[in-house]
Amino acid sequence: MEKRHLFLLGGSPPFGHKLGSLFAKLALNEHGKVAILFLERAGWEAYMSKYTSILNQKGIKEFVYLPINTESKNRLLKELRTCTGMIIGGGNTEFYRDYIVDTPIGYCIKEMYNQGIPAAGFSAGALISPEHCVIPPIDNHRNKHLFLKGLGLIKDCVISVHFSQWNEERNLKTAIETANVSIGFGIDDEEGLYFENENLTETEGDNFFIYKKGRFSYQVP
Repeated sequence: MEKRHLFLLGGSPPFGHKLGSLFAKLALNEHGKVAILFLERAGWEAYMSKYTSILNQKGIKEFVYLPINTESKNRLLKELRTCTGMIIGGGNTEFYRDYIVDTPIGYCIKEMYNQGIPAAGFSAGALISPEHCVIPPIDNHRNKHLFLKGLGLIKDCVISVHFSQWNEERNLKTAIETANVSIGFGIDDEEGLYFENENLTETEGDNFFIYKKGRFSYQVP
């Protein structure tokens, strides 16, 4: 059985050098082809370099850009299945969830992930990756805590992004209790976590936060 590889990033791209190197290696470096799934909006072409810059330095030369809200689904799925790495971008979390979770795109991502193809989520992409997609009030137009179904790439946990910037400690604790999971990860901007077979294995950044079984702690990688 192939190992599974999940990268969850707390803010906007790019990757840090440590996790970028690891993602590139797992995506086969110069032999790799990485898909970037994103919400198309004005100026998106110029923004893609933020996703690709570090990976390009680490050996990835081929990228395919797949706007989930405008691309033909048949073409998108055909292109996605040829890739050796997948990135889910940031932006409107509710839209990402609606376009990906419980859709052919989501099923394809999960199938490829289970086959050992590395997956990464930045901000919104990180929030939709677990079994429970928890969107805080600051990140949705209803201004309330949303508990929705996620992709299910990782289970028995919840994720908070922009953790310190959005002052998410209370929301993370509430999310753990409401979703009835064992652990919550708070990820700051410019921070990243790497899970191998759903176990936290590597980190990048000055700090990250874990709340587990009623105990909130500051972790130094």
